[in-house]
Amino acid sequence: MKQLFLTLLVLTSLKVSGQNKTIGYGEKLVFTASYNMSGLLTDIAQVTMETSKVSTSKSTLMRLKCSAATYSSFDSFFKVRDLYESYVGPASLTPYLYKRDINEGGYYKFMQYKFNHRSKTVKSQMKKRRGDGSIWEVNKDVKIGNSTKDLVSTLYTLRNLDIDKASPGDTSSFKVLFDNKENTVSFRYIGKETISTNIGRKECYKIAISLRGSDVLKGSNSNIIWLTADANKVPVYAKFKIAVGNGELKIKSASGLKN
Repeated sequence: MKQLFLTLLVLTSLKVSGQNKTIGYGEKLVFTASYNMSGLLTDIAQVTMETSKVSTSKSTLMRLKCSAATYSSFDSFFKVRDLYESYVGPASLTPYLYKRDINEGGYYKFMQYKFNHRSKTVKSQMKKRRGDGSIWEVNKDVKIGNSTKDLVSTLYTLRNLDIDKASPGDTSSFKVLFDNKENTVSFRYIGKETISTNIGRKECYKIAISLRGSDVLKGSNSNIIWLTADANKVPVYAKFKIAVGNGELKIKSASGLKN
């Protein structure tokens, strides 16, 4: 499911709003994930994105949680239970803690990042399962840039771009830390399009996604996301093309929206 979340992610005049005006506590978005199997798009999994408030002794953070699970009918073929979560400042969406826990067809991997933006470093912890079932662990310090984020917080930051001020062709890019490497995810604003969704007919911002220095995403206009052209900028539809095939993500329900 790595490519699925990269697809949800991935405008020079487009800028991020100074403060988070789009994402609130208690938001829940549910999607159906489809994959092209033998030439037919087939619903294989549910993807859920949720936000919640987390209070610590020193501060209040927002938890951004993304999970993916294959439907029971596909579990015997390739069972997926993935969890991605980021703990961010509610006003800036700056990440402080990121966790990724994936179980895919018997493959297990855990990643955790603790961000120190003052020193521009991340304390990284990785755990993987060996063939004999034992777990091996690697800990390291990773240098990052001034504005580097994790995958999940970048996805939510995308919704805070001032797209309403953009012109078709405008682009923007973000540095994203994934598997202890900084990647550049770029967005290009295509224009507006009205589409039918499970939450109604919506006018949307249409944005193309690319990943610099990687061939994970294929084609120049094959990876596109549609965000509602309103104050919530809800991702309602996405299509992606990767080396092993193509698929779609369609919204199923949306609740707890901020605006």
